[in-house]
Amino acid sequence: MTLQERIKRDLTAAMKAQDAPKTGALRVIMGEFGRMASKTLADGEVIKILKKLYKSEKEVLARQNHPGNSRFLEILDEYLPQTASEAEIEAWIRSNIDFTRYKNKMQAMGDIMRHFGEGADGNQVKAILQSRF
Repeated sequence: MTLQERIKRDLTAAMKAQDAPKTGALRVIMGEFGRMASKTLADGEVIKILKKLYKSEKEVLARQNHPGNSRFLEILDEYLPQTASEAEIEAWIRSNIDFTRYKNKMQAMGDIMRHFGEGADGNQVKAILQSRF
């Protein structure tokens, strides 16, 4: 089952359960899917849409000086892939990256991001490289 199919199935279940917050959030997500040229999306495209919505909601909360997360962010988190922790990223870098191969430590970003893919935030990796290596 693709991520898009899972979200559609969960929307139906939320509507039947009369879970208004989840229904509203999933309708927003489905609305974003509807704006795309193709009706069926690959999981990578769905994740990009979810990340865009997540970032947008975070910005809105920051402008409103709202601390913490909203229910919308919690729902988006259910569908986004789990990201690696700082400790996991740092441990992988220490055991797999030879900094002598690079002119500077930031050039290792490409190899690190290729390994972690969607499982690591580029800004987080950059901060780790700048502060610990």
